[in-house]
Amino acid sequence: MVRKGLRASASLVALAGATTLASSAAFAQEVAGPSARADDDIIIVTAQRRAEAQVDVPISITSLSTETLETANVQGLADIGKITPALRFDFAGGFFQPTIRGIGTAVTTSGGGGNVGIYIDGFYSPNPLAADFDLISVEGIQVLKGPQGTLFGRNTTGGAILVSTREPNTERNSFEGRVRYGRFNEARAEGIANIVVSDRVGISVEGLYSRGDGWQRDINNGNRRVGEFENWSGRVSLKGELTDSVSVLLRYKHSSVDDPSPLLAATYVDDDIGLGAPFGGIPGTYTTARNRIASGTVQEFFRSNSDVLQATVTADLGFADFTSYSQYRNEKVNASQDLDYSGVEVATPAQRAAYGIPPTTSLGFQLGLPNNNETWSQEFLLSSKAGTPLQWTAGLFYFENTDQYITLLDNAGNGPNQRLRFGGSSTTVKSYAAFVDATYEVTPQLFVTAGLRYAYDKVGDPYWNTRFLAPLTFTLPDGTVCSSENGRVYVGACDPSAVEFANDDRFTPRLVVRYKPSSRSSIYASFTRGYKAALLDVGGSCQNPPYVCTRVRPESVDAYEIGFKYEAPGFSVEGAGFYYDYQDLQVSIYEAGTARIVNAAQSEIYGLEGSLRYRPVTGLDLSAGASWVHARYKDFNNAPIYTPCSQLPPAVQATCAANGISFLVLGQDLDNVTMQRTPEFTGFVGARYATQLGGGGFSLSGNLSYSSSFYFGPSGIQFRQGGYETLSLRAQWTEPNERWYVAAYGDNVTNSRYLTQVQYSNFGLGANWSKPITYGVELGVNF
Repeated sequence: MVRKGLRASASLVALAGATTLASSAAFAQEVAGPSARADDDIIIVTAQRRAEAQVDVPISITSLSTETLETANVQGLADIGKITPALRFDFAGGFFQPTIRGIGTAVTTSGGGGNVGIYIDGFYSPNPLAADFDLISVEGIQVLKGPQGTLFGRNTTGGAILVSTREPNTERNSFEGRVRYGRFNEARAEGIANIVVSDRVGISVEGLYSRGDGWQRDINNGNRRVGEFENWSGRVSLKGELTDSVSVLLRYKHSSVDDPSPLLAATYVDDDIGLGAPFGGIPGTYTTARNRIASGTVQEFFRSNSDVLQATVTADLGFADFTSYSQYRNEKVNASQDLDYSGVEVATPAQRAAYGIPPTTSLGFQLGLPNNNETWSQEFLLSSKAGTPLQWTAGLFYFENTDQYITLLDNAGNGPNQRLRFGGSSTTVKSYAAFVDATYEVTPQLFVTAGLRYAYDKVGDPYWNTRFLAPLTFTLPDGTVCSSENGRVYVGACDPSAVEFANDDRFTPRLVVRYKPSSRSSIYASFTRGYKAALLDVGGSCQNPPYVCTRVRPESVDAYEIGFKYEAPGFSVEGAGFYYDYQDLQVSIYEAGTARIVNAAQSEIYGLEGSLRYRPVTGLDLSAGASWVHARYKDFNNAPIYTPCSQLPPAVQATCAANGISFLVLGQDLDNVTMQRTPEFTGFVGARYATQLGGGGFSLSGNLSYSSSFYFGPSGIQFRQGGYETLSLRAQWTEPNERWYVAAYGDNVTNSRYLTQVQYSNFGLGANWSKPITYGVELGVNF
């Protein structure tokens, strides 16, 4: 009855959201660079892999300019959720995973990937451990909503995020820099230098450094402050014009992250499930306070180093434009997370006796999770010239990603840093694709778009490590008996020449009809299909008898959308209604040291979304955005429900205690329940006013965002977060020659405290809380 009541309440919120959306549509921002406005009333986007006016692109797009990012105090990619309705950037540990209109994932297994493709300057970035990064030299961000399976391919069932950054130029030498300092001793410095080598060669050098003391305190270690971070990155770019029609852009970037904040969780508590502390809460080892955590002798940490090499070649072939994207990425992560979210250690005999815990029970589970991720990708793109009735884009794509995890027990002894090899897994994913997308002008008002992509995916060289690398004898499906090699089990084979698994080929079509009542407006209806590739569950199901890895089926979504767009000087409005038929969702179930992956049968998503931008007078820009999303698991068999052992029969409680766990994951058949991480209503309002003051330029800006309630739990009925809002403010004065500026900023000015994540496992439940109000000053220079 409680769950039915919650659904009824959610429906009322949805109705209110729909009414609001109908009365004032929502959202569209000015943009720069590839998302730039060619003049004062036209926004140019690249959502169809070629430059076009946004009003003519039949896709729901959120375009974010540098001014918009600045207004909302956006520092990392995950912050764009504040100004993008229907987008959430959630995380599990250090894994940042965007969700758009209810389509996202909490899967963190080897080769898992996300449901929203992240592209930086045209290059695919597949690793969720590297999805949230600091933004520097950004010219614009486009968030494409709905499946993008034809033009962007696999793992874009929810949409795609396109980040565009500056290129070197051969026009002038320049330098831009800014420094900021704020609450919690947070400092950030960044600089961008452009160097003209010749009239055909330019070089740019970029650097960023940030640090802070953290805002939480550890109750088990002298109440000291925790969460200290220190990150830096640098990029060198070389652009050369080989001829009048051929250019080459070469880039190298290195970044280093040392920031434990995503792993610092208090103990979760609510009225439905109770206290998430281990073993009913051993005194002095946990806290539910929003600004506190409880660590043991092994401290949480997250460190990563990445190296990225990219080469972009563009050529004017006369009849079409050619682009080649070549990329190599190497990302290494080392992390340690407390899975019981308390200060409980691997207990000594005296501690066991004091709490009446059996001698065989290991208290506390500090999981070490190093990850090595290596990516190669190559794409060839051919696009037609503008001005003809038939506009088209065609391409070939190759992708290879090796994703290796090593799992460690970081509190294997009674002292700090007692790391013991616990297991691990690895897969190598390869994908091949060919695609074409074309728009034909039937009449000056009527346009038809058709596209098709063929993709072939395969998972090769899959293996997993036995716990503690213990020898293991196992039997293949054909009856062959194998023995593990140094604890490594090759899936489907007795030796490293493993067979390939989870091979699939897919067609993802697209069809659009668009009508232009005038040169400034469009009405469209579209059908698109997307898919998330199949998985081999080497990180979960393999590692228990009978040691057979589950083949997790691909997700698929058929999406239908109707929408309109209108754009004029100082005013733009757009809206869309959508319906998704979403099949075979891949869902993570976090258990004792593993994350098992299963398919949820079927989901249904529909909703409304809109945008509004208005300039009532010169110098004043107003914007608003809202989205109502009704997302439901229609049929979820054996859905994972986290149940405290204390609520189960005595015999089960004894089994829990003997295995050192506090929760059991019990399967339950569900239907018509809300989907994970999907608020029904999200929206924002923003304003920026610019005028002259003291001979220079003065601006005031602010952004207020809101999210209705939703559930973090994988089954969609547990770990609720109520509705909340955040407010960002900024005031800036720029000197008359625009050589420097000074600004004051505030983020989460209303000091709204809400859960940013609930971490769940058998050992305990963790609560990550929002950062309190922050504020500071910023100084920028431009030469």
